[in-house]
Amino acid sequence: MRDNSSATVDTITPPLSKGTALAALGVLSFSLSFPATVWALEGFGPWSATGIRGTAAAVIAVLALVLARGALPARSDWGALAVVALGCAVGFPLLTTLALQTSSTAHSAVVIGALPMATAAIAAVRTGARHSGTFWAAASVGALTVIVFTLAQNHGRPTLADLYLFAALLVCAAGYAEGGRLSARMPGWQVIAWGVVLAAPVNLLVTLWAVPHEPVHLNAHALIGMAYLAAISQFGGFVVWYRGMGLIGVARASQLQLAQPLLTLVWAVLLLGERFSPAVPVTAAVVLTCIVVTQRART
Repeated sequence: MRDNSSATVDTITPPLSKGTALAALGVLSFSLSFPATVWALEGFGPWSATGIRGTAAAVIAVLALVLARGALPARSDWGALAVVALGCAVGFPLLTTLALQTSSTAHSAVVIGALPMATAAIAAVRTGARHSGTFWAAASVGALTVIVFTLAQNHGRPTLADLYLFAALLVCAAGYAEGGRLSARMPGWQVIAWGVVLAAPVNLLVTLWAVPHEPVHLNAHALIGMAYLAAISQFGGFVVWYRGMGLIGVARASQLQLAQPLLTLVWAVLLLGERFSPAVPVTAAVVLTCIVVTQRART
């Protein structure tokens, strides 16, 4: 009888309050990453910005691991951590920074619009999870809505930046899926901590090569942007994000990111002076509806 009860509970959506709140806090943290990158680019080149943020985040991660006496991951987990390092600590930061040299913040939000769907799809393949048709329908509508909206902001003109963004989408989705999977059995903060530590040698080499070759013009925006990228976008945001994923599952947590492009556009208006479209309220209503549906759908 006990077994039957457990099986029944597993098919019903679990309480989402704590996990949803943590994942949502991660989304809020990540929504400022593009504006912070634009600020960082005022004083650093794209390769320098990527290397410095990754190296600084690694220093924070090492300190956290030492102070908390974090245990070494199991041997079987190093492969997944390598995917986290490649996708979230090297690939995504570099590719999006290169894109933001020529692309607006609004246009770059396209990658975030497709990221939840890609993350859920990769997670389903990796874990064998089966989601209801309602979940996939709501996720698809939400992703399509955000992509159409963000493309419309830039008249749908494909550029070289789009190739960077598409590649960033793929590597980041893989990093999210693997990190979320690991967070179900190890502390989420340790997942990203070990990920950025693994990526540290690459980021340090990039920094040592790029700083002498790219001009540096320090100003308040550049320093604030770099500090945010290193402390929050590269580490702190992932701590709550992976913890939330571990509690409510990769697929459900990933759908909360449907709101991220809209939040990014708000920050772009407030911090960068970019123009706000009248379509934002309508898009926000559709996206939030899709988020509610995915959070209530059966697994």
